[in-house]
Amino acid sequence: MTYRRAVIPALVGGLLITLLLWWAGASTQALQLRGTTSVFDPQSVTELERWLAPWSYDSTAELMSGGPDGGSTAMGGGTQYADLYSTAMQIRYVAVFVFFLAGALLLVRRIPPAQGRTPATLLALWAWAPVAGTLAVTVSAPWLIASRGHGSYRVLPALAGVIASSGPVTVFAGLLTAAVTVLVARVTAKGEDPLPRQSVPPRAARLSASVGTVVVALSLVVLSYQSVAAWIQTSFGGGGLLSEPGDLLRQWLLLGGWTGPASTGLGDWLLYRAVDVLMLAVVWWALRLLPGLLTRATVPAMAVGAVCATVLGLLASQVLHMAIDDTAGVYGPVHRFSALGTGAPAALTFGIAAGLAAVATLRLAGGPDTGEVPAGRDTADVPG
Repeated sequence: MTYRRAVIPALVGGLLITLLLWWAGASTQALQLRGTTSVFDPQSVTELERWLAPWSYDSTAELMSGGPDGGSTAMGGGTQYADLYSTAMQIRYVAVFVFFLAGALLLVRRIPPAQGRTPATLLALWAWAPVAGTLAVTVSAPWLIASRGHGSYRVLPALAGVIASSGPVTVFAGLLTAAVTVLVARVTAKGEDPLPRQSVPPRAARLSASVGTVVVALSLVVLSYQSVAAWIQTSFGGGGLLSEPGDLLRQWLLLGGWTGPASTGLGDWLLYRAVDVLMLAVVWWALRLLPGLLTRATVPAMAVGAVCATVLGLLASQVLHMAIDDTAGVYGPVHRFSALGTGAPAALTFGIAAGLAAVATLRLAGGPDTGEVPAGRDTADVPG
């Protein structure tokens, strides 16, 4: 798909997710009305406030929802802090629009919803939404931290807390956005000669997917092990403004967290490890199909595709974790969905690394080049 055709669905998707997040943030005040607890239990109301607070223009939302830094503009006391908060939210909404637009433009162009690619386009756009939300809250974090009145105190832990706060709302908004974007892309793609699917040698596809999955497993299996994760978070000391990077590194390096079976029953330990296995299986399968789905296996397309594959693996593992979670009766049913979208910063870090490793392996193993496939060439999907 040409850029001229791809930019229309990308713009629609960017505007829609921005409006959905703005509407979600504006709904925070509705949760404070009388009678809310007759619809939701108190635990669910508190959880929903925490979800929506990162996208709310109400400067007291973070305080009421237990914000990551324990303060808000209400405690800062001063018009300048309220102005800083408003600036942070303006930057956040502009950033989420720009980041989703950029990713959607690349994905729709390289995985157009034609020739059997529609499900892949839908899943890729859905997976990109939490990443766009994470990047948006990251870009706007300095203004938000400064609006609390103590921006020079524990900057890196505060930054890590803000980055982790985008919440499950981006996952739900992203699903609707992805569906609408795909529908618009199918309309704009009419009349264009679709590029056929690329033929990828099975050995090269499997090898590149395995290498990319190993990169993701480095975070999920090695870095996320309890003793290693503890070393990452606590081994940086000293004084100064940037002396506590442990929380920030944890956000961008760890896709999970686990320990040996001695701390729990072997059956429960194996059940939770099955969640990690599912994630790696989804990542491997998506990376295996990715070169055949792309109209052109460029490095940016493979990197963004690998990020989406990693996020899809995370979402699949989080859904399975929801199925085996028994805390809904204690914290309320909304709490069951609270883990959706967590790990997006680390998925971005290791997804990009996995995509670069996969494309390098694919070229070395004799996979397709980065040129467009000739229109008359016999092509096939990646063989099963």
